[in-house]
Amino acid sequence: MNTKKKQTDCVSEFFKCAESEIQNRNLLSRGQKILVAVSGGADSLVLLYVLNSLAKKNRWQISVAHFNHQLRGRSSDADEKLVRQAAKKLRLKFCGGRAEVKNFAAHERISVEMAARKLRHEFLARIAREQKISTIALAHHADDQVELFFLRLLRGAGGEGLAGMKWRSPSSADKQIALVRPLLGFSKNEILEFARANKIKFREDATNFSTDFIRNRIRNELLPLLQKKYQPGLAKTVLRLMEITGAEAEFVSATAAAWLAKPAMAFARLPVAVQRKVLQEQLVASGVVADFDLVEQLRVATGKFVSVSSDLSVARDADGKIKLANVKERLAEKFKADEFKLNLSGRAGRVEFAGLKFGWTLKRYGGSRGRSPHQTEFFDADKIGGEIILRHWRAGDRFQPIGMKSAVKLQDFFVNAKIPMVRRRNLILATTVGGEIFWVEGLRIAEKFKLTPATKRQLVWNQSKIAA
Repeated sequence: MNTKKKQTDCVSEFFKCAESEIQNRNLLSRGQKILVAVSGGADSLVLLYVLNSLAKKNRWQISVAHFNHQLRGRSSDADEKLVRQAAKKLRLKFCGGRAEVKNFAAHERISVEMAARKLRHEFLARIAREQKISTIALAHHADDQVELFFLRLLRGAGGEGLAGMKWRSPSSADKQIALVRPLLGFSKNEILEFARANKIKFREDATNFSTDFIRNRIRNELLPLLQKKYQPGLAKTVLRLMEITGAEAEFVSATAAAWLAKPAMAFARLPVAVQRKVLQEQLVASGVVADFDLVEQLRVATGKFVSVSSDLSVARDADGKIKLANVKERLAEKFKADEFKLNLSGRAGRVEFAGLKFGWTLKRYGGSRGRSPHQTEFFDADKIGGEIILRHWRAGDRFQPIGMKSAVKLQDFFVNAKIPMVRRRNLILATTVGGEIFWVEGLRIAEKFKLTPATKRQLVWNQSKIAA
C-alpha cells in the first residue's frame, strides 16, 4: 500500500470514528449551532476541520472562538492570527477575546493555570450566550485524560475526579451551556497524523515543555518513565481504569441522590462510599467545601460540630442530615455566664464554685516553693493582687501559657491540647480583677504570673472535687 493511499485510509477512518462517537454519545444534534473553541494547537484545529467537514451533512452552524491569554507575548498574538485566518478560510464567524491572565491570577491569589481556565471558560460562555449557542466543542483527547488522571491522583481526588473528563458536561461558567469533547477517544499521535495528512497548519505552545507546570512534568517526565519502565500500554490501562472508576462513581452518586430524596434505610446501614457521598452532596449544596477530612469527621461522629470557617461550623445528626451553625451564636448559647469574685484576705481560705472546692494560702517566697501536692499550683501573689475572679471560658479569651512568648486564643489552645468541646464548657479559669487569665483548670499556668527570683510572696492554689 502506497503512502498516499495509507494516509487517505487513515483520514477516512478518523472521520468515521469521530462521527460515530458524536452520534452514539449524542454529543451534537442535527441542525444545531456549535461554538468551537480553537487555541491554535493541532488538537483544536483538527477538531474544527472535522466538525466543519461534517457540518453540511448534519446542517450544523459553526462559529469559532479563540481566547488570547497574553502569556507568551508575540507567540500568543501569532496563535490568535492563525485561528482568525483558519476561520476566514473556512468562511466561519470568528470571535476573539483576551485578558491579562497573570495579573488576574495575582489579584485572585490563584495559579496561572486556574486563572487561565476560569477566564477562558467565562469568555466562551459569554460568546455562546450572545450568539444563542447552547453547545461548545472542546478538543480534549485521550492523552489529556491520562495526564488528568495522574494530576488528580497526586492531589488525592476521589472516584469522580479520577474518572476524568466526560464526553459531555455542563460549563463551569454557565450550567445551561454544554461542553462536548468529540476527540476524547483519540490519542495525540492520531490527531497529529490526521493534521499532517490534511496539511492543517497549527502552532506548538512552547510552554507545553516548561517544567514550571506540574501537568507538563507529568506529560514529559512521569508518563514516559512509567511507559518505558513499568507499563508500555499505560494509556490503555489508565483509560480502562478511568472508565471503571467513573461508572462506579456514577452508581454511588445515583444511590446517594435516591437516598437523599427518600431514605430507604438508616444512614448507619448505608455502605461507607454512599455515606460519604450523601454528606458531600449536602455540604456542596450548602456552599461548604467538602474535602475528605471534613466528610470523614462528620461521617464517624454524630452531633459533633466541626469548624469550617471563622464563623461557621457543621455537624450531622443520626439520620445523616447536615446542620449548619453560626459559630459565634452557638458558642454564645453554650458559654456559662456564672462567676465568683474571691477576696484573698487573711493568710488562707477555701471556697466552692461550679462543683469544685478551691483552697488558697499566701506565703513568703524565699526562692523555693516546697513540695507540689496533687492539683496544686504556685503564683506570684503580688502580680495577681488582692482579688481574683473564678469563671468559665468566654468568647475571645486569650491566655499566655507558661513557656510561650505571646498570648494565644484559649479556643486554639484547647484545640491543640485536644480538649473536647463539651469539656471546654465546664472548665474553670481564674483571672485578675483586670481580666488577665492566670490559671486554667487542668492546664498550664500563665507565664506572667509564675514564680521568679524577684517574687516576694507566693499564692499556693489547689483544687479538689466536692464530695457527693
